[in-house]
Parts: sequence; C-alpha cells; structure tokens
Amino acid sequence: MLPASLTRWCRAAQGGQFPVWSPEVLADRRERLAEVSSFRPASVLIGLRPSAEGCKLVLTQRLGSLLHHPGQISLPGGAAEASDTDPAFTAIREAQEEIGLEPQQVEALHCLPIYQTVSGFSVTPVIGMVSAQAQYRPNPAEVDEVFEVPLSFLMNPENHQRRGLRIESGPIEFFAMPYQGRFIWGATAAMVRNLYHFLFAAWSQHKA
Repeated sequence: MLPASLTRWCRAAQGGQFPVWSPEVLADRRERLAEVSSFRPASVLIGLRPSAEGCKLVLTQRLGSLLHHPGQISLPGGAAEASDTDPAFTAIREAQEEIGLEPQQVEALHCLPIYQTVSGFSVTPVIGMVSAQAQYRPNPAEVDEVFEVPLSFLMNPENHQRRGLRIESGPIEFFAMPYQGRFIWGATAAMVRNLYHFLFAAWSQHKA
C-alpha cells in the first residue's frame, strides 16, 4: 500500500461518495450494545508510518496494572475532552500524551465510522499519516511499549481470525490478528478489520 494512494483515497472519501462500503459488525454485538445506557465520545489514531519495508501501523501495549484493558494491545487514543475541537484533535492529543507523538508529525486524513464498545465508548478511528522521522516516547504511566506492525500483514484477510469466548454473561465473538507472539484482538482488531474493508473498497472502486 503506497502512502500516496492511501492519502488520495482518504481525501476523496471526505466528500462521502467514495468509496461505497459498510463497517462489519459481529452478530452478537448489537445485543450486547443494547445493554449500554450511554456512550462517551472517544477517538483513536490509526497511525500509518511509511518505511523502507512499507507502511506500518503504530500500536501500543498497555500496562498490566491499568484498571481498563490491562496489558492489551491498543491503538493510541482515549476519551474526548470538552476543549477538543473534533475527533482528529482528540486522537492526536491522546497520541501525544500516550506515546509522545508530536502533533506536527501526524497528518489526519480521514475518519472511519464510529465504533461503539461494550465498555461505553463511542470511538472515532482517525486515519493519520505519521512522519517517517517520528520518534516515540511512551508514557510510563499508561504504555508498556510502542511497536509497529506491517500494514501488508494487517490488510491480508487471511490473517483475520474470528474467535469465540464464553464469559459470565454468555458467549461472545471477536476478531483477532496474532502477530509474532502478540495478540491483537477485540475493539482494536475490529477497527483494523474495518480499515481493511475501507481500503479494499477504495482500491477496487478506484480501479473500476
């Protein structure tokens, strides 16, 4: 995936007519989301950094001591604040707080459809191009590690798994994308999966 093509497709998508696609929602999520009384606005950064090996997605390993989602792999981001001007501002501000990514080192390109979580967040995934020269300084109070995964791996549907798990409230389904000993799953994997649908639709409709 060339950054130039990705940037062009994201900018074309701002008009709302291209590409035509729909987010994927697992069957059990509608029932589980119906039990959530309210949602708090939040944003995450789908940060894509070009390199000699191709584009890579920026991810974090959360601290194991955190109250929410301890030890999980996440996209940089968090809850919106009253002073935030838009979802892209929230995503970039949170990325600066979590991984030390300077705002001038990321260009927000496009917002994917909102992803609602059963923990009560209404998350806007913001696609952003990260400077190849960017350096990360993870916040030790939140982030154990910052790492990158090749976009070529994540955009290959053969690497997308659908798994099931039985919890106290009943069985649930989720996406997972294991990569070199790391377990990318849940909301993060679902938003990456929707990035795949968006880019595949843009690629196929651009060719048409």
